[in-house]
Amino acid sequence: MKRLKKALSLVLASAMTLAMVACSSTETAQTTAETVETENTDTQTAAEETVVASDVKVGFIFLHDENSTYDLNFINGAQEACEAAGVEYMLKTNIPEGQECYEAACELADAGCDIVFADSFGHEDYMIEAAKEYPEVQFCHATGTKAHTEGLSNYHNAFATIYEGRYLAGIAAGMKLNEMIENGEITEDQAKIGYVGAYTYAEVISGYTSFFLGARSVCPTATMEVTFTGSWYDETAEKEGANKLIEDGCVLISQHADSMGAPTACEKAGVPDVSYNGSTASACPNTFIVSSRIDWAPYFAYIIDAVANGTEIATDWVGTLETGSVVLTELGDAAAEGTAEAIAEAEEAMNAGTLHVFDTTTFTVGGETLSSYMADVDTDADYTPDTEVIVDGYFAESGDDFRSAPYFDLQIDGISLLDTAY
Repeated sequence: MKRLKKALSLVLASAMTLAMVACSSTETAQTTAETVETENTDTQTAAEETVVASDVKVGFIFLHDENSTYDLNFINGAQEACEAAGVEYMLKTNIPEGQECYEAACELADAGCDIVFADSFGHEDYMIEAAKEYPEVQFCHATGTKAHTEGLSNYHNAFATIYEGRYLAGIAAGMKLNEMIENGEITEDQAKIGYVGAYTYAEVISGYTSFFLGARSVCPTATMEVTFTGSWYDETAEKEGANKLIEDGCVLISQHADSMGAPTACEKAGVPDVSYNGSTASACPNTFIVSSRIDWAPYFAYIIDAVANGTEIATDWVGTLETGSVVLTELGDAAAEGTAEAIAEAEEAMNAGTLHVFDTTTFTVGGETLSSYMADVDTDADYTPDTEVIVDGYFAESGDDFRSAPYFDLQIDGISLLDTAY
């Protein structure tokens, strides 16, 4: 979110696949804005089924294009929801996190779009600028943090409880570690996971921590080592990061970055891999275990319906496992026996409210169990902690109570960092 505002330094002083993570303005790989306008050729037929939404037009702004797993996931969700509703839509790809976003948003509004959506964290300020200029248009933004403090009736943030999906994917990783231990491939103290992260933002920290807690829930001796690339999409850096972790003794790799770099490195090395934003089974048949992702189609269907019927769009919308917004792929051939059952059991407990990913009895920070933590939920320039988020014994992440985007920014015991430059 795919990305949030806090650098890990604040903590220490806070495939082809599909996608989640927000994106940073430091992205320079693609800088040319390419506009793709798509009219649904089956609008008339679909409109017969969903007449109420037929006059709605939606514009989408994407940081990259279909070559990025993160953006492809959004593109697929956008097309699915719009075609199901029978509405016209426009896609703008390769829009940087700068003034180009504001210009793209204005172009979409001028083209008659009732809703303008952007998918990257760094797009937020420019979307807010456009929202102020076009009060009759609804501006919606994934992974952002400012909707609840801006107070604009036509600007909204959205995210999902992807930490739950990552926890479930972590269970699959832990089951694989157990299988490797049982087969004599590694010892219990060699159950070290490697994780390729993009930036030291809260969203990435929340992601790798939830994944680790899922793994450790079934493999108690698991540890994790994390490296960062400083980019949401850099295939070379992600591949190098995975190889560095493998050389350092990591026997299983996962990621929070958007290319095939890490999965293909794992396939070449014969190291089991948990990817992100979609299955990598076709490219990595021998090492792919599972992948989690956010399915954005439910959110897009929700905002289309809200505009069509004149109902309010939530300031901070949070998709969940139950809304179909957090999903796992089918298990790959590398998954251990019993993995499906272990995941199903945990998912049932999550839905019942008896399992919380960030249960404070399951981890420590500096050897201590958390009884209180003030998170920076309300965005401000100085990153001032402002909200108590330990509720009923667990860290209340990304929910209706505070804001939709992640704010878990703690460095828990059992996870080590190779670098903190980003």
